[in-house]
Amino acid sequence: MLTNIRYYPIFRARKPMTRTLTAASRTDLGRQATKVRNAGRIPAIVYGHGIEPKPISLDMSEFIKMYREAGSSSVIDVAIDGTEAVKALVQEIQLHPLTMRPRHVDLRQIRMDEEITVDVPIMFMNEAPAVKELAGTLVHPYETLTVTCLPGDLPREIMVDLSVLKTFEDTITVADLALPTGITVEEGTSITIATVVPPLTEEQLKKMEDESKVDVTAVKTEAEEKKDAEEAEKAEGAEETKAE
Repeated sequence: MLTNIRYYPIFRARKPMTRTLTAASRTDLGRQATKVRNAGRIPAIVYGHGIEPKPISLDMSEFIKMYREAGSSSVIDVAIDGTEAVKALVQEIQLHPLTMRPRHVDLRQIRMDEEITVDVPIMFMNEAPAVKELAGTLVHPYETLTVTCLPGDLPREIMVDLSVLKTFEDTITVADLALPTGITVEEGTSITIATVVPPLTEEQLKKMEDESKVDVTAVKTEAEEKKDAEEAEKAEGAEETKAE
């Protein structure tokens, strides 16, 4: 039976700094968006509850720099055409399949007095003693946690201290995270964030090796299967000719 443990610091939420992204209104829509990209900008759109979607463009270098620092779980200020900035989250980024540079960005405008639900990345710090000293394997099923809170309480990331995992019976669950007031984890409090499993025994390794063995004599190559099919077809044709 795994034991939930509560040592500190297990949790640390890194509050994002406010970042401003300058944007310009965009009239080049559809295929004409290529003109925007050729000018070193990214076609984008701002949408949200109670507002009309607004096509905009973003400076490529400025956006990439901002996103590397803020990620998708930080509230940013978006100033369009020099007007008063609106609060938004990076909702989706479409990437070029070869260059992996942004081709289109969706920004979701939010209100600071309305709760939002966002996937926040989990970041692990320190090494688990059960891995270092007992040769165990770290298991962490989740890369992100879905949290609901007011935008002002939204953490950029959740830091989890693995140094508390000293035995194979220790585990860290959401209940062990000292979450600030106002933040709810949608996955629930009982899910496992991290644990360490013992190394496989020699018997387990041998069993896995035996199960992975394949009888190569029973495996036909694609060429052999094609040859068999052609011979069967010829034989069938010969039987039909004989019958006639």
